[in-house]
Amino acid sequence: MILLFVALLFLASAARAGVGGRISGTVKDATGAVILKATVSITNAETGVRQLLTTDDNGAFSFLDVQVGRYDLQATADGFRPYQRTGIIVDANSALKIDAVLEVGARSDAVTVVDNQLHVDTTSTQIGEVITSTQMTAVPLNGRSYTDLLALQPGVVPVTSITSDTVQDVGASALSPSGDLNPGTISINGQREFANAFIVNGSDVEEDVNMGAAIIPNLDSIAEFRIITSNFDAEYGEFSGGQINVVTKSGANAFHGDLFEFLRNTNLDARNYFSPTRGAFDQNQFGGTVGGPIRKNKIFFFADYQGTRSTQGVDTGQIPVPSVQDRTTGNFSDLQPNSSGFNPLGFCAVAAGNLEIPCVVSGPNIASTLSNHLGYTVTAGEPYYFSGPTQQHPAGGACTSNNPATGCVFPNATVPTASWIAPGTNLLQYIPAPNNSNGTFSTSAFNQNLRDDKGAYRLDANTRFGLLSAYYFLDDWSQNNPYPVAQGGANVPGFNALYTGRAQLLDLGFTKTLGAAAANEFHFSYLRNSVDLGKPVGGVGVSLASQGFQVGPGTPGIVPLSPKTEGVESVGFNSYTIGTNTNEMNQVGNTFQWLDNFSKVIGAHTLKFGGEIHYDQVNVNAIAQFNGSFLFFGTETGLDFADFLLGLPSQYNQSQLQPFYGRNEYAGLYGQDSWRINSRLTLNYGLRWDRIEPWYEKYNQVATFVPGEQSVVFPGAPAGIVYPTDPGVPRTLRLPEIAILRRASG
Repeated sequence: MILLFVALLFLASAARAGVGGRISGTVKDATGAVILKATVSITNAETGVRQLLTTDDNGAFSFLDVQVGRYDLQATADGFRPYQRTGIIVDANSALKIDAVLEVGARSDAVTVVDNQLHVDTTSTQIGEVITSTQMTAVPLNGRSYTDLLALQPGVVPVTSITSDTVQDVGASALSPSGDLNPGTISINGQREFANAFIVNGSDVEEDVNMGAAIIPNLDSIAEFRIITSNFDAEYGEFSGGQINVVTKSGANAFHGDLFEFLRNTNLDARNYFSPTRGAFDQNQFGGTVGGPIRKNKIFFFADYQGTRSTQGVDTGQIPVPSVQDRTTGNFSDLQPNSSGFNPLGFCAVAAGNLEIPCVVSGPNIASTLSNHLGYTVTAGEPYYFSGPTQQHPAGGACTSNNPATGCVFPNATVPTASWIAPGTNLLQYIPAPNNSNGTFSTSAFNQNLRDDKGAYRLDANTRFGLLSAYYFLDDWSQNNPYPVAQGGANVPGFNALYTGRAQLLDLGFTKTLGAAAANEFHFSYLRNSVDLGKPVGGVGVSLASQGFQVGPGTPGIVPLSPKTEGVESVGFNSYTIGTNTNEMNQVGNTFQWLDNFSKVIGAHTLKFGGEIHYDQVNVNAIAQFNGSFLFFGTETGLDFADFLLGLPSQYNQSQLQPFYGRNEYAGLYGQDSWRINSRLTLNYGLRWDRIEPWYEKYNQVATFVPGEQSVVFPGAPAGIVYPTDPGVPRTLRLPEIAILRRASG
């Protein structure tokens, strides 16, 4: 046992769980005595692939690595009738115990038992359910994604806090596979949403930023998937949440396949109550599968394709926007009073006795500029406007005079057009006018368009060397989003952005039976996931100069750092945003994985050893606010739109980021034993060692803080800011090694 474990130190392999299951049992006669050297075989009912072995001195047998599928079991011995059991279903990670009782008789007679497919698992202590292909395709599943069925399992929270609209800003965005599918970032048994493992045919398909599934196979191509929620065997490592194992279909001796199309539209839909029109919704999902033999009983193929075309009108909801009077004359007397009963223009707070505390001119520079534009004197500290009694004038009413001593800057709640700056005037055309009676704007006329094409090809070969398998998956998609708010974009029409992605998986497997009591499974996989999220389209091509901004080096204005995406400047208000989106993210992830699992039966012990190595890369080029953005919250005049017209932003943001090349290395080793103490008690226990290295940057662009240290790599850096390759500074901050002891009994 120790020698086997030490030998694994030389394997470049992985401790990810195997794809199939195992079948074990005991061959007995009618009196209960065990039968030695009986011949036991299992045959895949669809492919005809047959495995054969003989029982040991205890009459026991174990098929250690059985692919998912339906099997027929046969047991024979001299002087006994052959025993046959048909319809045995092997699921992912299952451990079936099937005993065969032989009756005395001629070999020409046979005892046949049809399996009822319901087994009480008395040897495995893992908790989890299997969802079969029939169950998945029998329900109307919107989007046709298996991840939408994860919540059928007890202990799984059915919602997530990470959505495609979640604003994560620079270098991080929610990644939805196939453009709009559920990545499976949900909490299982109270663990974090990004603590789940996603496995397809034994391969790691985790997306390394948000830790969701990077690929979602065509639903018709999935044979089954299993969610293990707790009591994991030691072969499972790295993740503390659920272990979600997907197995795709393989070919068989008979050709089989299907064609499908699912159509959804708005012909029978009602209009959204808060939208003036009914939004479009036309979705077509079409495709098919085909599988069969290349050489009967030897080589099989299975191919699938699914296309999705979706056009969906997105409801904006009711957005408060400036009225025609506000945007043409600057007269804000039509504004609805706020919760304190005052006009929002000039309102900053309320004092005791319901007295208004007006917003005042915050400095001499602003006062001087306003004086020049308005043609009358404005002083620092002067109220912009007040609509009711104030602490200075507790008996007074609304301001009607520009007298600096007793009046305000904007009497009668009017901001004269003479005080409006050029960008404020020029950008008004991009702010929609109200189209509802309550002074809000809403529409569903602008569509989100999705194109997704995915397909896969699987090849399985039963050779004299062992079982060989290959699986390739490709998913290419693009989405035109009218409101790219997650990328800092507008929530009003005219500023759409393009999202594109391509995910690919290559998995190569080799399973070898080593005698009657041992088996080895090896996998290599390569996952690549490339996305470009938020490429600006709407509003691009409108120069900043034409909008009234000063531009270029040496000026107090804006220096566009991304000329190719220069367009309508991003301007954010309290209720809406206009302009091209500020953030675009190009991300390419690569995951290389090697895994090996070795199983051996020694007496009543079923031993399993393995190890895992995978190498992850995440190359990120975040284009974040390269051309700047303005935010207006009303911090000067109390009203965001008035601040905008006057050119008094609450914030201006502009940045320039360099590409970031994240790297991560992971390795794990494990050993476990399933000890069948007697027919009613099985003890499962194991030991696992994980080496989880923190992420590092390929070019050492990660800084840390060491008080009093001066960087040698960057001598101009502030004291205390040091970088990898500085004396005593590693490329990562720490390197944990974790040993986990797992045991369970059942």
